[in-house]
Amino acid sequence: MVVRAAGQGIKCSVLQFIKATPEELGEYRTFRKLEIEWENYGCGFLWNQKDLGPTEELFKKGWESFRQKAESKDYGLIVLDEFTYVLSRGLLDCDMVVSYLSSHITEEGFPHVVITGRDAPSSLVEIADTVSRIDEVKHHFRANGGKTIRGIEF
Repeated sequence: MVVRAAGQGIKCSVLQFIKATPEELGEYRTFRKLEIEWENYGCGFLWNQKDLGPTEELFKKGWESFRQKAESKDYGLIVLDEFTYVLSRGLLDCDMVVSYLSSHITEEGFPHVVITGRDAPSSLVEIADTVSRIDEVKHHFRANGGKTIRGIEF
């Protein structure tokens, strides 16, 4: 969606949550070449962290960055990547996020917002205009002990 929108001259931004080192990601490298904004608000996979305090603080900063971008009305599309985990794990108040989005999504100039990740809270699904689900049938990640593949996972 970002490539499609940017190709139409629409200003886009990606705010990625969870992952710690975007420089390793193929999509980050590609978007930077295309001059698409990318901000990172993560300390790594949540299940690998003993203390979620620093991560929670980054999530709050990411949410504030999103709000500033959205309210500027300079953007046509903003992606909150892996953001459902932030909400489903209670690391940002889901009711506050849903209330904010609900009260702004019909405003003239408010950007299209894409939120990615698994297990989206039902209140978020209810206010969305499009919801897609990709169901895993089989995945090499599980079969080979969690080993990631360059160009596939990052």
